[in-house]
Amino acid sequence: MPRRLLDLWGMPTTLEAAAEARRNIAGIAIRTPLVRLNTDGVGQHEIYLKLENLQPIGSFKIRGAANAIAKTAKERLAKGLLTASAGNMAQGVAFCARRLSIPATVIAPDSAPATKLLAVERLGGRIIKVPFDQWWRAFEDRSFPGVDATFIHAFDDPNVMAGNGTIGLELIEDLADVDAVVVPWGGGGLACGIAAVVKALRPSVRVYAAETVTAAPLAASLVAGTPQIVDYRPSFVDGIGSKTVFPGMFSEAQRLLDGSIVSTLEEIAFALKLVAERNRVIAEGAAACAVAAALSGKAGSGKIVAILSGGNIDLKKFCAL
Repeated sequence: MPRRLLDLWGMPTTLEAAAEARRNIAGIAIRTPLVRLNTDGVGQHEIYLKLENLQPIGSFKIRGAANAIAKTAKERLAKGLLTASAGNMAQGVAFCARRLSIPATVIAPDSAPATKLLAVERLGGRIIKVPFDQWWRAFEDRSFPGVDATFIHAFDDPNVMAGNGTIGLELIEDLADVDAVVVPWGGGGLACGIAAVVKALRPSVRVYAAETVTAAPLAASLVAGTPQIVDYRPSFVDGIGSKTVFPGMFSEAQRLLDGSIVSTLEEIAFALKLVAERNRVIAEGAAACAVAAALSGKAGSGKIVAILSGGNIDLKKFCAL
């Protein structure tokens, strides 16, 4: 069973950890803009986009990867890095490994998009593709047979979450009167990392996870009160979604989140198109899922921030959508 998240995620320490992470990732990740979504009559809400697609790897994952690696002893890094990822954390780890001139190995599901895997290879990462269940076991085991390297977990790691929490710091600095934040839910490290910081600074702000109907284990788990296993169907929303929720992450979600908003693939495709047409921004499926949730009205009224988590989508698929 995955270990419980460390107790450092009490609210005061969270801010300290995020502040330290901001120093650790300076010069690697960038401070991304917060812009108004030009809805022009689509929906009734004031929606803002946190443009993590503008990061050097096209995704927020560089924040958590850079901080976790910065917090790892140098002697542990000597043999290289290992991660399990469908593409974005893989790029974050490979990017940082290249900066350190050490090898990076990525365990990827056989459904991972070619565009993301090619990007990993361009960064010098080695890819091992495996069936989905074997890939998921790598998250649980925090290792992979035959690979002797330091494992960087994509979400269930307090240092990764602190890196993600730097988004919360920037968000509150740029929009102090925000009312709600909607965050794509993959493993939970992004949503809980941001929520811990936002709620420490602004306890009244609502923070919601965003899931797709083809893979929404958090919504089912919140209803049941315990982690549930759901049907998982691969789709163009490849950056988020799984068949279950880690117990430790579920506890954090119960403590920090105000719920999960589930969108259909049609709603997510509409959001992807809207962001491209109105703001000239390329969003991948996971990022568009947060926008779809914000547009639904289920996050409530007021100023709503959608975390546009990444833009790593195959352009042919993007044009088709």
